Amino acid sequence: MPLRLPGALLGALLLVGCSASGQGSDVDPDQVDAVEAPELGACRLLGPQDVAEPSNATRTVACSEQHTAQTFAVGQLPAEFDDADYHHPDLGAFAYDECSTRFEKFLGADESLAMRTVVSWAWFRPSEEAWRQGARWYRCDIVGGGDQSSAYVSLPADAKGLLQGRIDDRWLVCAEGPTVAAAARVPCSESHTWRAVTTIKLGEPEDPYPGDRLVEVRTRDFCDKSVGAVLGYPVRYDFAYTWFHEAEWEVGNRRSICWAKTDR
Repeated sequence: MPLRLPGALLGALLLVGCSASGQGSDVDPDQVDAVEAPELGACRLLGPQDVAEPSNATRTVACSEQHTAQTFAVGQLPAEFDDADYHHPDLGAFAYDECSTRFEKFLGADESLAMRTVVSWAWFRPSEEAWRQGARWYRCDIVGGGDQSSAYVSLPADAKGLLQGRIDDRWLVCAEGPTVAAAARVPCSESHTWRAVTTIKLGEPEDPYPGDRLVEVRTRDFCDKSVGAVLGYPVRYDFAYTWFHEAEWEVGNRRSICWAKTDR
C-alpha cells in the first residue's frame, strides 16, 4: 500500500473545491509494466482509488491542464531491496523517510507546516511484473487530498514552493464541526470552527514508542499552552489535539497536531 504524509493521518480531509471527474481511469499501456523509472515532474489526474494501489499507470497530462497529482521525486530503491518481496514491510518505512523529506523541500515547508496542509503525498513502485523483471524504482507524487478524501482538488500548474511565503488558506487544513474528532476536514478558505495551528515533536527517529498515555498527556499539555500563545493569551479559549498511536510511530511519525477554535 502507498504511504501518505502524516498530514494525511489527520483524518478525513473532505475537501471542498474543484474535483476531477473520471480520475485515474485513463491508463497508459506503456506505463503498466514499465521497468524504466517514470518521468520527474509529470502531472496526472489521480483520485483516492489510485493512491490505494501499490503501482500506478495513469496517463500523464500537461501540467497546464487540470490535474490532481504531480511527481516530485523519482529514484532507485536501495540495494537491500534487490531481492526483496514485492510487499516487503520495510518498503513503507523507506518511502516515508524519502518521500516525506523531499515533500517538505518541494513545498518549501518545515515538518510542522507540512502536517497542517490539505495536500499530501503518495508513493508508487513498479508493477509486480516489472518487479519480477528487476525494476526497483519509486515515485513520489503530491496529491490534492488526504487519506480519506472522497475526491482530490486540482493543483496549480507547478506545486513547487506551494507553502512558501504568504500561504493561501485553501492549502491549509481546518475542520468544521463541534469537535475536531467529529469534524470534517476542510481548507481554511472554507467555513470552519477549528484551525490546525501548530504541532509538537514527541521523539527522535530512533526512539521507541513511549505509549499511548504519555503521548496523549504530552500532546494535551503542549497544545494548551501553544494554542493560548497563538491566540494572544485570551482569558478563555478552546483547543483540541490530534495524537497518533504506535502504528503511525512505527512508520516514522513523531508529531501531534494542535487545533485552535476559531473562525479565522
